[in-house]
Amino acid sequence: MTILAALASLSALVTFAVHTFTGGRVVARPLLADTHLPPASKWLNYYCWHITTVLLAAMAIAFAATALDARYAAFPLLFGPLALCLAGLSAAIAIKAGMAPLRLPSTSLFALTGGLGVASALAN
Repeated sequence: MTILAALASLSALVTFAVHTFTGGRVVARPLLADTHLPPASKWLNYYCWHITTVLLAAMAIAFAATALDARYAAFPLLFGPLALCLAGLSAAIAIKAGMAPLRLPSTSLFALTGGLGVASALAN
């Protein structure tokens, strides 16, 4: 077991929980309650919400697999940089919206997961 991959898995799991439970209440529910958005925009945003949920679960599982079995050492090579890209995207969207990048939890949570994932990949 590699501790960095285990920590990346834990970070992805925490991000999944924040996204699903806190974000679901604060972001997804108001999105669904909005009556001003065109239906296609509203439901595609909700679909993207669930894509993120699935991706976070996959990241947690992939990093856990790496932590438990060296045969899965390639997973952090994919999911680590992906999480860092998503942190950058989150920061860019926050800036475009006129907010501080760390105002969106996705910026720091994906950065942490990605940093641990890349560190895990480099350690192997």
